Amino acid sequence: MPTDPDARLRIPAFDWVPDFARGFVRDLRPRWACEEIGLPYSTRLISAVDRPADHYARQPWGQVPVIEDDDLCMFESGAILLHLGEKDERLLPRDREGRARATSWLFAAYNSVEPLFFEIGNVEIFAADKEWAKLRRPSLLEEAGKRLDRLETALGTRDWLAGEFSIADIAMVTVLRDAAGTDLLGQRPRLAAYVERGTSRPAFRAALAAQL
Repeated sequence: MPTDPDARLRIPAFDWVPDFARGFVRDLRPRWACEEIGLPYSTRLISAVDRPADHYARQPWGQVPVIEDDDLCMFESGAILLHLGEKDERLLPRDREGRARATSWLFAAYNSVEPLFFEIGNVEIFAADKEWAKLRRPSLLEEAGKRLDRLETALGTRDWLAGEFSIADIAMVTVLRDAAGTDLLGQRPRLAAYVERGTSRPAFRAALAAQL
């Protein structure tokens, strides 16, 4: 589904990012959710270098994702995915138990897994030449590995975290993609297969193509 310039839902995006960030900027998350349910959205390109004042009014740190849905403005990936999930049960189950599972895993992706990958990105990219980063890297990868071992055990033989595909998987797959520069997924074949299932979905591919 191509973006629609007349759509009532708008997703601001950066007009440029460094090569290492291409395809990984977090507006990919709401784009993917929209593609899954065929929800039209428009985009508004903003400068990543000189971010406009009105964007800071919507997102205090000038980051993405942000969505503008009619007169409603939201920021933060988890909040946005919950909002989009309310629009269609293909993203968020309507039964009490299924909703609880999907919501729990959504928060787990952003609170229990992503912070470690933020730190890995810091030592691998932004501070790679610093002595402290070189010293921190082995214990950090070990810590992340243990966290992923527990995730792989919890996933078990299921295709998706909460049963059916949901916003929880949009969150977790996009978080786990950040491990691509390490062997953390290569050592955990069930998680690697899980990420491959997610990124093979037509909706993900359409969202990524639109972002790029």
